[in-house]
Amino acid sequence: MNPTLAPQAYKESAILTAPPERLVVMLYDGIQRFLFQATVAMREGNIEMTNNRLQRAEAIIDELNATLDMSQGEVSERLRALYNFSKRHLLQARIKRSPEMIEEAAKLLDTVGDAWRQIAGS
Repeated sequence: MNPTLAPQAYKESAILTAPPERLVVMLYDGIQRFLFQATVAMREGNIEMTNNRLQRAEAIIDELNATLDMSQGEVSERLRALYNFSKRHLLQARIKRSPEMIEEAAKLLDTVGDAWRQIAGS
């Protein structure tokens, strides 16, 4: 195997073999990584990087939202409200160019990520 491809192959293997709750944790970790990068980019005035990283985080939020099982009642409804709020908050962060608002959304989403980490035993 090409040594430069080994990290990618390992990552793909980890994703393909992970239990569902671990996959959700990976998604929340991705949100945190992209929102952190967006915050740094915004503070540096790098609008292109900021938008790219916000779009990537928002795509994950959209995926989490789309895969909610709404038959599960109140928990699903609250998660949907949290995801919708987060998306609106990130839009406002873009408009106002406020890295603090990105951090607020990240903190809010990380509370749910922490719950998933406990469920997954991570």
